[in-house]
Amino acid sequence: MKQTTSHVLMVRPAQFGFNEQTAQNNVFQQRVAAADAVAQKAVEEFDAFVQLLRDNGVQVTVVQDTPEPPTPDSIFPNNCFSVHGDTLVLYPMFAPNRRLERDKLSEVLQVNQFKRVLHLEDLEEFNSYLEGTGSLVLDRQHQMAYACLSPRTSRNTLDLWASEMDYHCFAFHSQDEQGRPIYHTNVMMHVGTHQAVVCLDSIHDEAERTALLAHLQNDGKEVVPITLTQMHHFAGNMLELHNNRGEHLLIMSQTARNSLTAEQTVMLSKHTRILSPDIHTIETVGGGSARCMMAELFQ
Repeated sequence: MKQTTSHVLMVRPAQFGFNEQTAQNNVFQQRVAAADAVAQKAVEEFDAFVQLLRDNGVQVTVVQDTPEPPTPDSIFPNNCFSVHGDTLVLYPMFAPNRRLERDKLSEVLQVNQFKRVLHLEDLEEFNSYLEGTGSLVLDRQHQMAYACLSPRTSRNTLDLWASEMDYHCFAFHSQDEQGRPIYHTNVMMHVGTHQAVVCLDSIHDEAERTALLAHLQNDGKEVVPITLTQMHHFAGNMLELHNNRGEHLLIMSQTARNSLTAEQTVMLSKHTRILSPDIHTIETVGGGSARCMMAELFQ
């Protein structure tokens, strides 16, 4: 299976803002005054991001969010679902208002058109969560899922997903400087066709860190380490796509790109061309970045 796709789904926000329900375990979120100005700026950043992708040959399906019910994080659809050919997976979400996002997207995705739908939503009743390709960083070529365990990524749900999807999984622990769990794996790690970007400093257990490196290298990935500071600038939150000419693109925010060293940029540019939209408002208030905004469509 290919690692990349040329088609993504993105959700244009209707009421973007600081989400109180997710802030308890997402330390990347920052509360900003002037909510109306924030919401308008987020729409402007979103539209510019979509245009950047389209100008570079990526197919983007845009879904317009609705004002009601309010879903302040709808701009991050990759947590709600993932597509694997003719299989659709719907995920259990930590925050109740994020479950509303999934319900809206279920209608847009025309669930009945998939041969198989893996429903994991009922696990919310047991406080067991797995938030899509936020929790799961996938090496689709080798059917390997990487996941750092957190309040948003439960081990039992991870194991169930891996069994149902015929994936191997590598679970580990990732913390910030204060020892707080990193809320989503895709904040500290990215896996592409030839390379992996990882904040190794966030994996405090030496055995886990060594084993993770071995897994990646054994599967032929060149590992590009990033620092904790770079992680906080969303340098782990990247996604590799290909365009309609077969060119491989690496999507990261302007904030992330500016945090990279010249050497890291050269390494990442060996196999991909970097695109870096300015989504500063979305990152600051939403606590997620470019990768979180794109849900891959593999069909």
